[in-house]
Amino acid sequence: MSVRLKRDFFLKDIHIVAHQLVGKIIVRKFDAMKEERFRITEIEMYVGEMDLASHASKGRTKRTEVMYSCGGCVYVYLIYGMYWLLNIVTGKKDQAQAILVRGVEGIDGPGRIGQQLKLDKSFYGENLESSNRIWVEDDGMLCNYTLHPRINVEYAGDIWKNKLYRYKIEKAKL
Repeated sequence: MSVRLKRDFFLKDIHIVAHQLVGKIIVRKFDAMKEERFRITEIEMYVGEMDLASHASKGRTKRTEVMYSCGGCVYVYLIYGMYWLLNIVTGKKDQAQAILVRGVEGIDGPGRIGQQLKLDKSFYGENLESSNRIWVEDDGMLCNYTLHPRINVEYAGDIWKNKLYRYKIEKAKL
């Protein structure tokens, strides 16, 4: 039996949340008749304003405002004019931490995930604890994962591009 995660799960430091988020389930309710579940298989951390790969490194803007909210909010943004990427805000208010969901079972790539979930701008700031459209559940499955450098962040310089902030599921165990 899966349990919906409460806000306090997301209020912890991003390193703790990232460790615990791999293997959790994103639930997307499309309408009264259709609800789909997706196990998270890959994520990337963006740890705040000091992280030169993070959108927050440029400070507070209209685009990044939700990153400064309390953990448990959705941060979506559009890339290439066609893909909405799903990020989950973590930590306490004003920490500007977010986790990008890069993979779910059967779907690799954050753009493809956004398409499958039918994300759009209306998800910006959505509260994962109270939303009736999207939330995260824990079914108790424990997952092993490997650590890797983030993808496509060369602009952030060697220190930040080489941080092992990408978590990729290795295998699940009951």
